[in-house]
Amino acid sequence: MSKQRSGRSASRRDGSAPAAGLPVNKNDEVMLDIIGMTHEGEGVGRVDGFTLFVQGALPGEKVRAKVLKTKKQYGYAKLLELVQASGDRIQPPCPIYDQCGGCQLQHMDYAAQLAWKRQLVVDNLQRIGKLQIAGAPGRGAGVSNGSGDADRSLASDSPQHMRNELADAAGSTSGLTNVEGAVNGLVEGVREASASPALFPDGIIVRPTLGMDEPWRYRNKAQVPIGVTEGGLVGGFYARGSHRIVDMETCLIQHEHNDDVVAAVKRIGRELGISAYDEETGRGLLRHVVVKKAFRTGEMMLVLVTNGRDIPHLDAWLGSIREQLPQVASICQNVNTQRTNVIFGNETRVLWGRDVIYDYIGDVQFAISARSFYQVNPAQTEVLYGKTVEYAGLTGNETVIDAYCGIGTISLFLAQHAAKVYGVEIVPEAIEDARGNARLNHMNNVVFEVGASEDVIPTWREQGVTPDVIVVDPPRKGCDPRLLDTILAMKPERVVYVSCNPSTLARDLRVLEDGGYKTVEVTPVDMFPHTVHIESVALLELK
Repeated sequence: MSKQRSGRSASRRDGSAPAAGLPVNKNDEVMLDIIGMTHEGEGVGRVDGFTLFVQGALPGEKVRAKVLKTKKQYGYAKLLELVQASGDRIQPPCPIYDQCGGCQLQHMDYAAQLAWKRQLVVDNLQRIGKLQIAGAPGRGAGVSNGSGDADRSLASDSPQHMRNELADAAGSTSGLTNVEGAVNGLVEGVREASASPALFPDGIIVRPTLGMDEPWRYRNKAQVPIGVTEGGLVGGFYARGSHRIVDMETCLIQHEHNDDVVAAVKRIGRELGISAYDEETGRGLLRHVVVKKAFRTGEMMLVLVTNGRDIPHLDAWLGSIREQLPQVASICQNVNTQRTNVIFGNETRVLWGRDVIYDYIGDVQFAISARSFYQVNPAQTEVLYGKTVEYAGLTGNETVIDAYCGIGTISLFLAQHAAKVYGVEIVPEAIEDARGNARLNHMNNVVFEVGASEDVIPTWREQGVTPDVIVVDPPRKGCDPRLLDTILAMKPERVVYVSCNPSTLARDLRVLEDGGYKTVEVTPVDMFPHTVHIESVALLELK
C-alpha cells in the first residue's frame, strides 16, 4: 500500500527520490489543500511546489488523493477521500454523473457555479487581456514572450500549455483566485499577480453571471452515440475522457421529450435487430441518434445518422416511431460512411414528414433543419441576444454588421431594432437558412452574404456601407486577425462581442483596445449550467 503523504511533505517511504526529481510518484497517496479550480473544473493542489489536478475536488477542500500520472510541471490525482468539504459542495442529482463526461460541475452549488464562471471571465480579462476590472486589484502584465507583447498562445486552447501555466501560477497564493467557500476558482494559467493593490473604479464592469431560475432540462438538442452490448443497442454519452459509451435512459440537462425519443428509438432498434456502428471495425449501421425539440411550438425532429444509405426494415421502423412518438414532425437520415468522430456526413434526406421544424426566439421564428446550427438553450439564448441588442444601443436608425451570422439568429434579432443589418457567414448552407428565416419573418432590412468576414466586410465598405455597430460571435478560436483589423479600419461607434471562450475574448479585446476602443462592460451568460462553459457579451465603444 502506498504511503500517505501530506502536501507539505515530500518524503518517500523507501527514502528514494521520485522520478525525474519530482516530489511525488505514480500511486503515491497525498493530502492536498485544494487552492483553486481549472477551466476544466479540476481541483488544484500542491505537493512541495508540484501541482496536482484532482477531478471532483472543489476549492477550499482538503482531500486525500492518489497520484495517477506525473509530467514535468504537473500531474493528475484521483480523489480518494473528502477530508474537509466545501460549503458549496452538493450531492449531484444525476446517478451517472461520475461516469458521464457531459457535466463537470453538478457537485457544485448553482450559485457558486455562477460566481466561479464570472471569476473565470475576470481572470482571463486580467491575465490575457491585461485589462483593468472595476473594483478588482491590479495584476501584472501577464505572460511575456520576451518582447513585451502578450503571449497569445495562452489563448490557443492548448490544454498542455494552459496546464503548464497553471502549474507555474499555483505556487503563489497572490496569483490565485483563492476564496473560502469555492466560489472563486483558480482558472487556466493564472499568472502571479502584481504587488500593486490599486483598485480601478473606472475599469471594465463585469456583471454577475446571468443564470437560470431552473437550471435543468434546458437542452433542446440531443446527440447520442450508439453502441452495442450483449443486450443489444445502447446509447448515451461517452464516459469522461474516453469513447466508451455509457448507456442512459435520462439526462437531467436534456428536455424530457428528447430522452423519450432516444429511448424509443433504441427500443425499436433492438426489436428490429438494427446493428450499431463499431468505431474499431467500421462496421454496423446506426452511429448516432440526434433529436431536436422546439420548446415554443413543441415540434420535434429525429435524425438517424447511419453508416450507409440502406436501412433494413425501414417501413417498420418508421411506422413504430410514428406510432410511439406522435410529437415527431420530421424523421431524417444522415449518411456518414467516414472513419471519423465527426457526427454528420454530407448527405441528408427526409424519411418522413417535413425537412424542418419551427421554433421562436422572442418574436422571431426560425426554421431548424437537420444540420442547421441553433442554440441549444432557448431560454438563455433570448437572454444572450437581449443583452446583445441592449449593448448595440439601437434606436431604429442604425446600420449593423453581424459577422459570423450563422443561420441569422442574432441578425434577425437586431433587425427588429435597426434600419439595416448585414450578415456574413462562411458556411453556404447557413446563409441559405438565414435568408429563408428572413423571408419567414418578412424582414426586408437584412442582407446575407457567403464568405469570410474579413473578405466580405471590406467589400461592403467599398460599396459605401458604414456600420454604426459591428457584432461578432466567433467560434472558440476567436476572431480572425484580419477581421479585427477591418473593424479598426471601419471604426464603428460600438462593437458588441459575443464570446463562448473567455481566453480568446480577452485576447481580442486587447487588440481592439490597442486600436482605439474602450471595453465598457462585460456580462457573462450561463448558457450551459452544470458544465464549465460560459458565454459572455462585451460592449466596446470608440474612444
